[in-house]
Amino acid sequence: MASIIENLAASGGTESPGFLNDLVTQLWPNICVAGGRMIKEIAEPMFAAMLPAPLNTLRFEKIDLGRVPIRFANVDVHRTENDGIKLDLDLDWDGECDIELKANMIPKLGVEHVKLRGRLSVLLCPLTNVIPLIGAAQVSFINAPSLHLDFTDAGGFGDLALVDRAVRKIALGIISSLAVLPNRFLVKLDANNDYFKTYQHPLGVLRLTVESGANLGGGGVGGEEEESKTRRLFKRMLRDVPDCFVTVKVSAEAAGKWRTATVKNNHHPAWNQTHDFVVGDDEQDVMADVKDDDLAGDDDVGLAVTTVKQLLAAPGRRQELALLHEEQPIGATLTLSGRFFRFVPDAASLLGDGIGDGDGESIRGLLTVVIASAFGIPGARQTLKPSVRVSWGEAHLFRTAVKTDAPGADVANSSFDQAFRVPIAGDGIAGAPPVRIALFDGEEERGAVEVSLEDVLAAPDLVLKDSFDVGDGATVRAGIWLRGTQLDE
Repeated sequence: MASIIENLAASGGTESPGFLNDLVTQLWPNICVAGGRMIKEIAEPMFAAMLPAPLNTLRFEKIDLGRVPIRFANVDVHRTENDGIKLDLDLDWDGECDIELKANMIPKLGVEHVKLRGRLSVLLCPLTNVIPLIGAAQVSFINAPSLHLDFTDAGGFGDLALVDRAVRKIALGIISSLAVLPNRFLVKLDANNDYFKTYQHPLGVLRLTVESGANLGGGGVGGEEEESKTRRLFKRMLRDVPDCFVTVKVSAEAAGKWRTATVKNNHHPAWNQTHDFVVGDDEQDVMADVKDDDLAGDDDVGLAVTTVKQLLAAPGRRQELALLHEEQPIGATLTLSGRFFRFVPDAASLLGDGIGDGDGESIRGLLTVVIASAFGIPGARQTLKPSVRVSWGEAHLFRTAVKTDAPGADVANSSFDQAFRVPIAGDGIAGAPPVRIALFDGEEERGAVEVSLEDVLAAPDLVLKDSFDVGDGATVRAGIWLRGTQLDE
């Protein structure tokens, strides 16, 4: 098995995106129709649930994505370890749109310009010997994309910062929940696709240490006349010795965020705190945001950004990063270091005494439950609303999407194609409860099965895949994976 450094250096080389851009151009009218329908169906319920009144009544009156198609660049193609194909490519859309939104008690809002930029990862797997040769495509942004909206309306209300922030927050929230790692948007190319072979498991664990900062709050160099306006403003803002902490973000999920303790009254704080993050792609950003702890509101000190790949490939796997405030250097730095633990089909770390340093909650391994489908669900198909709930103890509870009867679908034999994962820390799996898989119709539980982790440990490669009988003639096709961790030098 290749080391992490060998994997970081591996690449199929940059390919020309010409054919792909030509294809998107030809399909753009169809993409606009399908995309507009998807935006309306997904966004309007989120407006109602997440925005304050009267913005919670926002609805789309018109969605025209314009004539300018999405463009791709910097395409990198290579094989994955599970015998699939991975395409990494930059997405850039500078679209002239005609989108109209309406809400109660406010003027009609219009969006005339959208800028969307980010790097996509497209996974094509599993590869088969039957047309169409690829079982499914999974699309995700490696990191949260940038989004800019230009509003227009007769009353000028659409230019208010409140509307811009609210609508962009919802839009980015939708993108993150659907297609920012670890979330991937699944498109089945083969109706009989096996989700067990399609689901992409995380690579491993980044053990990140926030070491220290330097020159925080006034450590600029040179005379006042030589310093930038941003640096002078920054020094005036932090006249007192700062009380700094660092928030770190590595992925779009809640577990991908963490905060250090506060070091008080120090221009050169030393945190030396470590935290583990589950990593799905080596190009994921590591964003470290330094703030000054203040009762009246935390002040932004500076932001340092690297990637998992850059950090692990650095000498000694250690980087001293320049801090930026409003995208301008402030003469301050933040030092980070990291180690990488690969997920492996070995239970030693799950059963042993630990895997080294950390903050007391080092990740020993990963439990993943994949729900592919359910069969023989009893009930009238017109009223069936099946879903599957997965629980592990009292702390971990997940649920698939709810299915309903629709043309061309068999709701009594539904595909769910969803995965749930739990990082395992603390005492590992010693004395751990079973995994409970329950079939629901609406809010009524129709049957369940419990699977002990001992059964998973006894299965080949620590993977137990089966069609589990949940009672009443119904079965749930599910897979349970256990993975330990191994330091990758």
